[in-house]
Amino acid sequence: MKRDPVTQAQPIGTTDAPPEASGQMTHREVLEAMTGLLLAMFVAMLSSTVVSNALPKIVADLQGSQTGYTWVVVATLLTMTATTPIWGKLADLLSKKLLVQVALVIYSVGSLIAATAPSMEVLITARAVQGLGVGGLTALVQVVIASMVPPRERGRYNGYTGATFALATVSGPLIGGLLVDTVGWRWCFYVGLPFALLAFVVLQKTLHLPVARREVHIDYLGATLIVGGVSILLVWVSLAGNQFAWTSGVSYGLVFSGILVLAAAVFVEVKVAREPIIPMRLFRDRTTSLSTAASILIGVAMFGSTVYLSQYFQLSRGMSPTRAGLMSICMVGGLLVSSIVSGRMITKVGRWKPWLVGGMVLVIVGISLLATIDEHTSLVFVGIFMALLGLGLGATMQNLVLAVQNNTPQADLGAASSVVTFFRSIGGSIGVSALGAVLSHQVAETVTKGLTAMGITVEDGAESHSIPDLGTLPEPVRELFEHAFGQATRHLFLVAAPFAVAALVCVLFIREVPLRTTILHAEELNPEVAAELGVDQPGGAR
Repeated sequence: MKRDPVTQAQPIGTTDAPPEASGQMTHREVLEAMTGLLLAMFVAMLSSTVVSNALPKIVADLQGSQTGYTWVVVATLLTMTATTPIWGKLADLLSKKLLVQVALVIYSVGSLIAATAPSMEVLITARAVQGLGVGGLTALVQVVIASMVPPRERGRYNGYTGATFALATVSGPLIGGLLVDTVGWRWCFYVGLPFALLAFVVLQKTLHLPVARREVHIDYLGATLIVGGVSILLVWVSLAGNQFAWTSGVSYGLVFSGILVLAAAVFVEVKVAREPIIPMRLFRDRTTSLSTAASILIGVAMFGSTVYLSQYFQLSRGMSPTRAGLMSICMVGGLLVSSIVSGRMITKVGRWKPWLVGGMVLVIVGISLLATIDEHTSLVFVGIFMALLGLGLGATMQNLVLAVQNNTPQADLGAASSVVTFFRSIGGSIGVSALGAVLSHQVAETVTKGLTAMGITVEDGAESHSIPDLGTLPEPVRELFEHAFGQATRHLFLVAAPFAVAALVCVLFIREVPLRTTILHAEELNPEVAAELGVDQPGGAR
């Protein structure tokens, strides 16, 4: 018996509905809609990358600390992570186009507040609002693409999303660096607004998808518990080690509270909710479970280690924000190449697991090599190590989502797609928070010892926890900070490497299922259509 043969040319929905009703679109219609979706994705990625090289200047101007530096990143990751499954589930119930446009509006409001922020507290709050919109954009773009294109053809379109991701990641730091060096860091938050407006207008004109007409039951209790539990744990991870000890009563209380709230969320999702935010039945599928675990681990390794690279280039290597942005081209260039090549080859050949395995091997190699850098390492070698990491990430991230979507019925597509993104973001939030705390502690310890050896008294480590302006420091103190940040950055990649290895183990155990050529899953096809396509159905329909 055949199962989803790769020789079938056109996606087919059902025989009792026209193509438009089943979500099928022509190639031209898909490309037109993709224009707006890629603009939306560009906006989402730009919100993080354009700020990365500006952060040292922002934190210094607003008189923040290393903890504040971390929280400017974590605030966005936290709200993005906590709301991703909610956006995904809403996509299964409501108009996907409307949801994308709402996310764009929320992002724009957060950007305006951030651009006018008078203090670190307001800036962090604004970044949290931005994260709500970014969470919607990152989850919904994948869902909309999956609603338009069958898995077998999705590889080349995922290549476009990978290229957009790479473009935003390359141009973001460059744009941010140039803005900081010319008109000021506040323009880093204004710059995304024109793109958000353009994406809104283009989507209004080009995106036309059927809306499910059925009774909607939104799981407000489950959503609240998921957001609350994840937020409590992320607050604990980000503050432990600085605001209180890892083994303190406050630490234990936060962990217990977070686990208790998440346990209540699981109970609600399984026993109470009519339309659960995260349907637990999804995890019965081996591919979904392993992809989710791998996404968490990749998130820890990738976000947790790479988010501090711009800080390394500016504070350990004395680069300007613009030069630090130029260095990011190395990693994103690799990501750009591998995402496009892997997407096209998967569409052509139909095999996706070799790209996942090969990508994870490159991720491990790249992170391991970056664990050897310090303040004296040749920038040529640093660039090569970053390129290897980028090559691995480009072949891994989008294809994990593809593997899950291929095994998921259309009715659960939004929830399943967002689950992978959700857990990757959780891993990223944990990685940024935990490794940020590790970096802060290690820099503070190194600087305190160094200043003490110079005969400079440091009260409660205050000076050592601050983000310095290297240009204003005496030569010996400047060299001390450069050494401290160089050693701490190397240590972060060393800590991240085991997580990448564990992700590879998960990927190895994922079972490769041939990519189906229909938008609908086998169990959703009418028996006549399944017979025509040669698709096996559950229960022996064919």
